[in-house]
Amino acid sequence: MPHSERTTSSSWALAIVQALELSGLDGRALFVELGVDPGLLNDPDARIAQDQMTRLWQLAVERSGDPAIGLNMAQVIRPAHFNVVGFALMSSRTLKDGFARIVRYQRLIGEAADLALEVHPDCYRLVMSIHGDRLPAPAQSHDAAMAYALAFCRWMTGRVLMPLEAHFAYPAPAELSAYQALFGCPLVFGAPSYSLSFSRSMMEEPLATGNETLAQLHDQLAADYLMRFERDRVTHQARQVLCRLLPQGEPKREAVASALRMSTRTLQRRLQDENTSYQALLDETRRELALQYLGQRQLTLLEIAYLLGFADPSNFFRAFKRWFGIPPGQYRERQLARRPMVNNEEDR
Repeated sequence: MPHSERTTSSSWALAIVQALELSGLDGRALFVELGVDPGLLNDPDARIAQDQMTRLWQLAVERSGDPAIGLNMAQVIRPAHFNVVGFALMSSRTLKDGFARIVRYQRLIGEAADLALEVHPDCYRLVMSIHGDRLPAPAQSHDAAMAYALAFCRWMTGRVLMPLEAHFAYPAPAELSAYQALFGCPLVFGAPSYSLSFSRSMMEEPLATGNETLAQLHDQLAADYLMRFERDRVTHQARQVLCRLLPQGEPKREAVASALRMSTRTLQRRLQDENTSYQALLDETRRELALQYLGQRQLTLLEIAYLLGFADPSNFFRAFKRWFGIPPGQYRERQLARRPMVNNEEDR
C-alpha cells in the first residue's frame, strides 16, 4: 500500500538552511540539487518530506566534512522557526511550560520527532527521538534539535544556561570540542536515547516574557492549526503510539485505538482513508526502527528484537530478512564496515 510520508515544516527547514550557511554552504542550492523547490521555504504553511531533510543533512556533511554541523542550529534562533508554536513559547510562564508546549505541538514543527518531558526528583529531562521516514534519521537531526532547544532556553532567559547532562545515542565522535563548547556539561555518548537534563529550579523560574493571557491566545491558535493539520494524519499518530508500545510486546490494534481515543473500527477506516492498514503500519514502524537500532552498536540483536515487540527473536530475524533480503547481523556488519571507527570506540 502507498506510504503516508512524514513531513517537516518549512519554517524548521529554513532554520536548517540558515544553519548550513554558517558553514559556507548554500542550503537553497542543496535543495535544488535534491529536487526540492527552495521557494517552499518562503511559504510558512508548506511542508517538506522528511526523507528530503535527511538527504539534505547527508549532503551537508559530505560537502562540509563536518559531522557536527547540526550544532550550528544553536546560532540561528528565531521564534518563527517554530511556526505558530514559537509565539506560544515566548509567552510561557516558565521554561517548563514552554517545553510542555513544544511536546504538545511538536507535530506542527516536524512529524518525525517524538518528544517527552520527564519529571525526575532533581531535574526535568527533555527526551528526543527522531524516527525518520523511509530513511533512518541522521545524527545531525538530533544534534540540531538538541542544540536549538538549549539555545532557545538561553534566548528566553537571557542567560548562558547549562544543562546538567546531554545524552547522545551514537558513539562518541573523535572530536568533542564543538559539543563541549556548546553544551558545557557532562556528555554521555552511546546512551539509550537523546536527551537534555535541566535543574528543576531553572525550569520552574518565572520568565520575564511570561504572559498568561497571550499564552492562552497562542495556545488556541496552535490548537486550531494542529486540529486542521491532524485531520488526515492518523497514520502519524498511530505510528507514535506504536513506537511507545513496541518495547512492551507486539501492540494490539485495540490498544492503539484506545490510545488515540477512537474505536478499532474507526482506526481501521481512518488508516484506510490514508492508504494504509494497521498491519502495514506496524510492519513499516518495525522496519524503520530496526535500522535505527542496528546503528546503535551497544544494542545486541536480542535486545533489538524485544524493543521491536518480537517475543521470539527468530521472528525478528525472519522479518528482517523479508524486509532487506539479509539477516540483521549481516546488515549491521556491512554498515559498520562502511563507517570508520572513532577514537577509543573499541574500548567502550
